[in-house]
Amino acid sequence: MVSDPTLAALADLIAVVARLRDPEGGCPWDLEQTHASLVPYVLEEAHEVADAIRRGDDRHLAEELGDLLLQVVLHAQIAAEERRFDLKGIAEGLGAKLVRRHPHVFAGAEATDSAAVKASWEAIKAQEAAERQGSAAADPLPSPLSDRLAGKVRGQPALAGAMTISRKAAAAGFEWEAMAGVWEKVHEELEELKEAVASGDRVHAQEELGDVLFTLVNVARWCGLDPEEGLAGTNRRFLERFSRVEAALGGDLQGRSIRELEQHWQQAKAAIRAEAQAEQPGADPTA
Repeated sequence: MVSDPTLAALADLIAVVARLRDPEGGCPWDLEQTHASLVPYVLEEAHEVADAIRRGDDRHLAEELGDLLLQVVLHAQIAAEERRFDLKGIAEGLGAKLVRRHPHVFAGAEATDSAAVKASWEAIKAQEAAERQGSAAADPLPSPLSDRLAGKVRGQPALAGAMTISRKAAAAGFEWEAMAGVWEKVHEELEELKEAVASGDRVHAQEELGDVLFTLVNVARWCGLDPEEGLAGTNRRFLERFSRVEAALGGDLQGRSIRELEQHWQQAKAAIRAEAQAEQPGADPTA
C-alpha cells in the first residue's frame, strides 16, 4: 500500500489509464491510440502548458500539466502493453540521467554558476551520444555540428529549432559581420518569396516562406528577442482585438467592407491601449 499521498495519486492515475486501455470494457478511443496518433496531442498539451505559464494562471497551469502528464502515462501504458518499456523504466532512466548530468550535486564536481552547469551538461550529453554510437574509442573527433544540430532540433517546434540552429551556427563562426547584412538578407528573401508566389509554384513558395521566417529568426537573435514569445504575444493581441471587433458588430462580420472592419480594428487597438495605460501606477485616468 502506498503511504505517500503524491505517490498514491500517481498510482491511481496509472490505474485509470490502464483501465481506459483495457480491451475488456475500456474506452474505444483510448484503445485506438498509438504513439504516432498521439503526437499532435503531446505537442498541443505542451503548448497549452506554455500558454498557462505566460498567463500566470496557476489553476490553468495545474490542469494543463495534468493533461501533459496524461500523455506521458498513456505512452508508457501503450509501450508496456507491447512489452517494450514501462513507466518504471522511464522514471528510473530519468533519475539516473539527472544524477549523471549533475556531478556537481551528486559526485563532488565543481560548478560555480549556471554557465558552468550548462557547459558540463552539454559535455556529458556529447559523451553519452558518442558512447551510444560506439564511436568514442574509434573516432575521438566530435561529430560535425550539422549532425549534432539535426538530432537536437528534431523534436523541437520549427521556430525554436530555427533559433537553436541560428545560435549554434553563429557560435561556430557562420555569422554576418553587422546587422546591416541581416537586414539585407531579409529583403533578399522577401523578394524571392514574392517572385515564387507570383510564379504559382506552391512548392517553391513554401520553401521561400521558410527562408523568410528563418532570416527573421536571425534578426531576433541579433536583437536579443524571443521569436516564440513575440509570435505568442501577437496571437494574444490579435484575438483580443478581434473579439472586440466581433462584439462591436454583434458577432456578424459577413458582408462588412474592409474599411468598416479596419475602423473597428483601430478603435479596438486604441481602447486596449487606453485601458493598459489607465492600469499603470500613477496614471491619470482622465488623460
